[in-house]
Amino acid sequence: MATTNEPPKTAKRDALRALEGSARALWNDTKTFEINAPTIEEHANTADLHQVYPKYMACMPYPYMNGRLHLGHAFTFSKVEFAVGYERMKGKRALLPQGFHVTGMPIKACADKLKREMEMFGTNFEKYDEAALAEDLNKKAEVNKNVKSKIAAKTGNVTYQFQIMEQLNIPRTEIHKFADPYYWTEFFPPLTMQDMDSFGAKVDWRRTFITTDANPYYDAFVRWQMNKLKGMDKVKFGERYTIYSIVDQQPCMDHDRQSGEALGPQEYTGIKMKVLEWSEKAQQVLGQVKELEGKTVYLVAATLRPETMYGQTNCFVGTELNYGVFNVNDKEAFLCTERAARNMAYQKIFAKEGEIKRLADIKGIDVVGTKIHAPLSTYDHVYVLPMDNVLATKGTGVVTSVPSDSPDDFATLQDLKKKPEYYKIKPEWVASYEPVPVIETPTYGNLIAPTLCKQKKINSQKDRTQLAEAKEIAYKEGFYQGVMYIGKYKGTKVQDAKAKIKDELVKSGEAFVYNEPEGLVMSRSGDECIVALMDQWYLDYGEDVWKAKTKKCLDQMNTFTNETRNQFEQTLDWLNQWACARSFGLGTKLPWDTQFLVESLSDSTIYMAYYTVAHLLHGGTLNGSKPGPAGIRADQMTDQVWDYVFNLGPYPADTDIPQATLDKLQREFEYFYPLDVRASGKDLIPNHLTFFLYNHTAMFPEDKWPRGVRSNGHLLLDSKKMSKSTGNFMTMSDAVAKYGADATRFALADAGDSVEDANFEDSTANAAILRLYTLLEWCEEQIAKVDNLRTGEYDFYDKVFINEMNKLVGLTEEAYIATYYRDVLKYGVFELQAARDHYQQACLETGMHKDLVLKYIELQTLTLAPICPHWSEHLWRDILKKEGTVTLAAFPKPSAPVDESILEAAEYIRRTIKAVRDAELNLQKKKKKGKQVQSEYNPNAAKSLKIFVASKFPEWEEEVLAVAKANYDAATGKFDDVKVRQDLGAKGLGKNKRVMPFYQAQKRIIEKAGPSAFDRALKFDEIATLNTALKEFHRALGFQPVHIIKVDEASEEDARAAESSAPGNPSFSFKNE
Repeated sequence: MATTNEPPKTAKRDALRALEGSARALWNDTKTFEINAPTIEEHANTADLHQVYPKYMACMPYPYMNGRLHLGHAFTFSKVEFAVGYERMKGKRALLPQGFHVTGMPIKACADKLKREMEMFGTNFEKYDEAALAEDLNKKAEVNKNVKSKIAAKTGNVTYQFQIMEQLNIPRTEIHKFADPYYWTEFFPPLTMQDMDSFGAKVDWRRTFITTDANPYYDAFVRWQMNKLKGMDKVKFGERYTIYSIVDQQPCMDHDRQSGEALGPQEYTGIKMKVLEWSEKAQQVLGQVKELEGKTVYLVAATLRPETMYGQTNCFVGTELNYGVFNVNDKEAFLCTERAARNMAYQKIFAKEGEIKRLADIKGIDVVGTKIHAPLSTYDHVYVLPMDNVLATKGTGVVTSVPSDSPDDFATLQDLKKKPEYYKIKPEWVASYEPVPVIETPTYGNLIAPTLCKQKKINSQKDRTQLAEAKEIAYKEGFYQGVMYIGKYKGTKVQDAKAKIKDELVKSGEAFVYNEPEGLVMSRSGDECIVALMDQWYLDYGEDVWKAKTKKCLDQMNTFTNETRNQFEQTLDWLNQWACARSFGLGTKLPWDTQFLVESLSDSTIYMAYYTVAHLLHGGTLNGSKPGPAGIRADQMTDQVWDYVFNLGPYPADTDIPQATLDKLQREFEYFYPLDVRASGKDLIPNHLTFFLYNHTAMFPEDKWPRGVRSNGHLLLDSKKMSKSTGNFMTMSDAVAKYGADATRFALADAGDSVEDANFEDSTANAAILRLYTLLEWCEEQIAKVDNLRTGEYDFYDKVFINEMNKLVGLTEEAYIATYYRDVLKYGVFELQAARDHYQQACLETGMHKDLVLKYIELQTLTLAPICPHWSEHLWRDILKKEGTVTLAAFPKPSAPVDESILEAAEYIRRTIKAVRDAELNLQKKKKKGKQVQSEYNPNAAKSLKIFVASKFPEWEEEVLAVAKANYDAATGKFDDVKVRQDLGAKGLGKNKRVMPFYQAQKRIIEKAGPSAFDRALKFDEIATLNTALKEFHRALGFQPVHIIKVDEASEEDARAAESSAPGNPSFSFKNE
C-alpha cells in the first residue's frame, strides 16, 4: 500500500489526548482531589466551621459492578463532576467520592449461569458447538420472543453468559474465574476506576469501597443501620404481598430484575362464580376427570370493581386461551389460566402453599355456554360467553361482565345479541339479559356504559380507541362522582361503599383477595415473577409520621426542576412497605435474623455518610482487607462506635479505640455532611432516591438531611436509544478513546440539562475536538507574539470587549450555579468566542490590546476548567505559565459592573452593518433574477453610504405604546388584548396595517423584559456611536465616505430614504461614486 505524508485524520484528537497524561500526573502527584476536613487542631470550633472553611459534597448512585460504565453513567456522573469542579474554584473543599455496589442477585445470577455453562461446555467452554446448538437456540428465541428485558438490550443477540463476558473483552480462558461471584467484586471496580480516571474524574479514591460482607467495614456499617432502624420500629415483620421469584425462592426486588423495575403487586378481588351446569363440550372434556368428582368448580374472575358485581349479566372467556382446572382444597377447584394459578399458589389461597396441581386442561371455546352463579348478581344464573380481547397475561383469563358500567362489556354483549350464530352461541344465553343500573352518576345517569357507547358511536367491541376513552371516563365518573343505586349500600358514595362490599364478599366466601404483578416482571434468573403473600422483614415506608418527616425534607431540598419535585411527591403519596431482606445473593446478613440478607435497595440509602470516614477506616483497599490510617479493625466498629462517629451517641465506654481517633472520624462526618447534591437518573426516584430521603430522616437529625437531588433523563446516542443489540452503544472508555476526555466531556455538557432524555451526538464531540484544538492554537499564537500587541489606553472596541467578557463571565457563573451546563457552553464558550471574534475583526487595523488578549485567554481557560480540565490545565500551566493547578484557581469574577450602554452601542453597530450588508446582497439577488432595479449599482466599485438618524419615534408608535401601557397589568405582566384593540380603534389607529404587527412585537419584548421596556430611550448617543464606527463601516463594507445625517436635516433628495428611520434603527442609502 502506498504511503503518504498526510497527517492522520485523528491528529487533532491525538494532540488533545496528549495533554491528558501530564494533567493526570500532576493531579496524582499533588493528590489534588484528596479532600480532608479541617482538623480539630486547625479549627476546634464547630459552630463556624463551615463559614471559615466552606465545603461541598456531591455524588451519584454507586454503579453496579457487573460490567463497565457506559456513556449513560458518564452523563449522570458529569452533572456532579462539573459541579464539584466549579465549587472547588469557588474556594470550597469540594468532595467527590465514588463507591461500587455489588449487593444482590445480578452478580450471583450471572455467576450461577457460568457454573451451569461450564458443566455443559467445560471450564473454558471448549465443548461449545454453535452448529449443534442452533436448533436449541431457535427454540429458546421462539419461546422468549415476547420477553423484553434489560439483559436483551445490554447484551445483544447472544444466548450464553460466557458470550456476554466475551463481549466485555474478557478472554475465554479467564471467564471461568467469574463463576465465583466475589471475583466480580475484585475485577470490575479497578477497571471502572481506570475508566473514570481517563475521563478526568475529580474523585477522592481513598474513600472508595465495595458493598456486602466482602468488605467487613461496610458490612458493620449496614448492620448498624439496620439495627438502628429496627430499634426505631421502622423495620417490621409480618405478612405482605411482594413480587417473588419461584426459581430463586425469594422476593425479587427492583435491582434483581431483568425487566419490570418499579412494578409492584396489583390487588384484585377474585370473584368465585360457581359452575351450575357445564356446557356440552365442557362436560365431555371434564366429565371423566375423577379428581373433580365431589368438588365444586368455580370460574374465577379478577376485578378491580367489586362494587359493580350487582350488575353481572354473564362472564367472558377467551375462546383461544388455554385454561386449567386447579385444585384448591378437598372441596373446591378453580378454572383460570396457569399464570393466575401460579400467583394463587403462593398467596395462601390453595390448601398447600406452592403446589400448583392441575386437574384438567380445557380450551376457552369449550367453556362457552356453561351456566354459572355470579355473586351479588340480580340474575339467578348467567352464562359464560366469548370475548375477542381477553388476555392471558392479565387477571385470571376469566372476565366478569357488567354492561351497565363497563363500555367493553356492553359493546361485546350487544355484538353477541346481534349475531349469536356468528359467535356460535345460543340466543337464550343473552336474549333476556339487560344491563342492570348499579351506580348513579351526575353526568351519565345510572347506565353509564350504554350512554357513553351511544355518545361515542361505539358499535362493536372492535372499536378499541373509542372504548379505551369511554372506559377511562366511566371509571373516573363512577368512582369519584358515583353513588350506589342498588343493594345494601344504596345511596352511599362509591368511594365509601367499594371496600365494604369487597370485605363482605370475602367474608361470605364468594370472593378472595388476589394479587399479581402490575406488569411483566422477569428475574435475572429468567423466571417470570409472581406475587407471593409471605412473612418477611420490611421497612415501613409510608407510615404517617415517617412520611411527614420525609415530606419536610423534600420541601427544604433543592430539586433543580419542578418535574423532579413532582415525581418525588407522587412517589411519597403511594410508596409503602418495602421488603428489606432476601435469602440468596450477595450482601450483609440481617443482624437479628441471619438466615436473611439485606436487599440491594436497603443497604444503599445512607452510604454517603460512609464516604466521609471510609478513607480513615480502610483507605487504599476497596474491600477493607487492611485497616486504614485510623488503625481501626472492622470488628471494633460496633453499633455504639458508629453512633459516636455520626454524633448520635456518647463515646462508648467499652471500646478500645482512643476517643481522639474517633473524634477524627466524627470531624470528617460533621464537616462534609449533609450531602449537597446527589445526581441520578429520574428512573430511580420511585425507589432508590425516595428510600435515600426516608432513611436520612430516620437516621439523622434535620441539619444532616440531604440538601439537593438533581435528576436527569436517559442519554440517547445520536438521537437513538443506546442498545448493544442494535450496535448503538458506547462505554465511557470507548468514548474517551474515540474523542478524547475533554471532547467527550464537552459533548456531555451539550447533551442536555433537563429531566427529558438527553442526546450525545457524534458530530458535537467531533466539533468539540476541532474547537478545542483551534482555540488552543489561537492562544499559543497570541502568547508567542504577546509583546508585540498594542498597549496603552483602551479605545471603544476595547471597552466593548471588556464589558462583553464581564457580562458573559457573570452569565456563565449563573449557569454553573443552576447546573445548566449547556448554558455554560453557550455563554462561557460560544458567545465568549464570538465576542473575541468581533473584537479581533474590529481591531484589524489597530491590533488587539495585550491586556485584553491575556485576559480573554485566562477567562476562557477558567470558564472551561470544570468541563475540559486537561485542556485548561495545559493552558494554565504551560501557556499562561501560572502556578498550581487550574482546578484550584479562583473562578473569574467580572472586573467591573457591566456598562449596558456600551454593549447596546456595540450591538447597534453590528446590527446596522448587517442591515446594510443584507440590503446590498438583496439588491444583487434581484439583479441576478432579472428583476428591475432603480439604479445600476456595483458593490465592488467606489461607493458611499448615508445613514439617517432619527431623534424621536413616529407619533403613531408612541400612541400605540401609550394604549398598550394603559392596558398592561404589572402584577401579571400581561396585556388586555381586547381592550387594546378597542382603544386603538377609538383613536383611529386600527386601519394602519403597521399598528398590530408593531404592537405584537412590543408586547413580546415587554412581557419578556418587564415594564422597563416601555422606555425605549437609547442608553447611548447614536450619532457619536456611528462616528466612532466609521472605520468599521469602511473595513467591513468598503464604503468611503460614510455620511451620518440627522433625519430633520436630510435633503429633499434623501427624504424618502430617511422617513423610515427610528431611534436605534437608522435607515440608509448607498450609491456608487
